[in-house]
Order: sequence, then structure tokens, then C-alpha cells
Amino acid sequence: MSRAASGGTEWPTLALLAATYALWALATGPAAALWLPLGIGLVALSVAQHSSLQHEALHGHPTRLRWLNTLLVAPALGLAIPYHRFRDMHLAHHNDATLTDPYDDPESNYLDPAVWRRLPRPLRLLLRTNNTLLGRMLLGPAISLAGFWAGEARALAAGDRAVRRAWAWHLAALAPVAAWLGWVGAIPVWAYLLGAYLGMSLLKIRTFLEHQAHARASGRTAIIEDRGPLALLFLNNNLHVVHHMHPGLAWYRLPGRYAERRTHYLRRNGGYVYRSYGEVFRRHLLRAKDPVPHPLAGER
Repeated sequence: MSRAASGGTEWPTLALLAATYALWALATGPAAALWLPLGIGLVALSVAQHSSLQHEALHGHPTRLRWLNTLLVAPALGLAIPYHRFRDMHLAHHNDATLTDPYDDPESNYLDPAVWRRLPRPLRLLLRTNNTLLGRMLLGPAISLAGFWAGEARALAAGDRAVRRAWAWHLAALAPVAAWLGWVGAIPVWAYLLGAYLGMSLLKIRTFLEHQAHARASGRTAIIEDRGPLALLFLNNNLHVVHHMHPGLAWYRLPGRYAERRTHYLRRNGGYVYRSYGEVFRRHLLRAKDPVPHPLAGER
């Protein structure tokens, strides 16, 4: 059942959004003043949770009004990525026919094999390390931001108006965050930057194996049958096949839909399933899940 079908505002999402802002205020104020590592850790959690809620907003939650959904998640707690760019790139990513394509999927971690062969060895080593879970958590935010910002700089230099508007909005969205941190917050700037980076690191756990190279589009999207704290942090997007098939379904309805049709979803994605994030850590903390060059590039 989607938000539209349910016929109203999604109060669980609004409640979680309010709790996330409260946690962020606690992290940057009393918690940081009490013990700075606690403040940094809570910043990481609140930034990651807020990003998950931004993902809900770009898919049409928690209200029927797009402008209101945007305003509800507008403050740029994560600092680095404009919401409107996240929205546009992620919606493009939802074209399942091009999932994992190095050129057509904005969220792909694969490279064209021809590009890979031209890379210097130190960069290849860096990207191979980034294909382990530990590497993705430690290096992934820096690598992805470097690539994203380089692309944004090229788009701005080329006069892309949509990108320019997104960054103008982002500067406005940074203003309340900067005002709070400057006038109310007790956390140093360097500590907040570290917390924001760690928040991105947490999100890399979710995105690490959401998709794989597969000849069939239906076989490219994973399921992680986890119902623990990370599932809440990621708003059940670990059930990623369900989300891709029903992007209008609210986060708190995904587990029920999956339970109703588990066999169907597992058949659809060819059994690309992990039982928990514990299994993901055991199997891939130090071992790459995939090669960096797209293994099916010649077939696509």
C-alpha cells in the first residue's frame, strides 16, 4: 500500500523525522559538551538517518505535497550533497534496465573495463580496496565525494542550470545548520565534519551490495533480511528489491510486503539474498564482493 493509496500523511515518518532532528540537536549541543566522542557518534547516526529520510522524501513521502516533503528534509545536515542533486540522480538510478551500468546508472560503483585498464596501479589498488566493506566505509565517502564534486564542477562550468539551482538551494539549506552550529551548538567544526563523514560511512554499509552485475535486470538488486538497528537506520531499504519494485511504498510497509511475497521476490532476483548485515560483514569486511571493471560490459 503506497502513501497515495493510504490516503493521507504518513505519521510514522513525520515522527521519525522529528526524532532525528531532536537527536541531531542533542548531538551537537548537550552530548558534545558532555563528551565529544558521544557527540560525534550521535552526529553520525542523525546524519545517516536524515539521509534515509531524504530518500523517503524524494520518493513522495511523507505527504502528498512535493514542496512540503522537500522542506521537511531541507536542512543540509550531511553538508556535502545538494538534496535536489541526490533526488535527480537517485530517480535516474531507478531505471532498472540500466542498473550498474558505468555510464547510465549514476550510483554504479563499476567502471568501464577500457577505463579501468588505463588507470595507474595506485588508483586501481585504491578502488580494489574500496570494493571491500571496510574499504568502502573508510575510503568510500571520500572517493564518491571526489567523483561527485568533479562532475558537479564540470556541469557548473558548462552552465547547467539545474545543477546551478540545486547548489543555490543547497547553500540556503546549509544556512540554518551553520547558524545552529555557530550560535547554539557545542561541537567544534572539525568534530562535526568527522561526524558527517562517519554518517556517510554508515550509509555505505547499505549501498555496498545493493546491486550486482547480472544479465537480467531483475537479478541485479539484493535483499538483506535484517530487522535490527541498521534496518531502521536505512528505513528497510535492505529489502531493496521490494523498494525498487514499489518505490512509492512507505518504509514501514516494506517488511510486511516482503513477508507476504518472499518467495516471489527471491525468485525474481535469483536468490541474491543475505540473512543479515552480520553475514555481510563476515563475508565482505576484507573480501571484495565484485571486481571494479564491469564484468558484463561487453554484453550490455
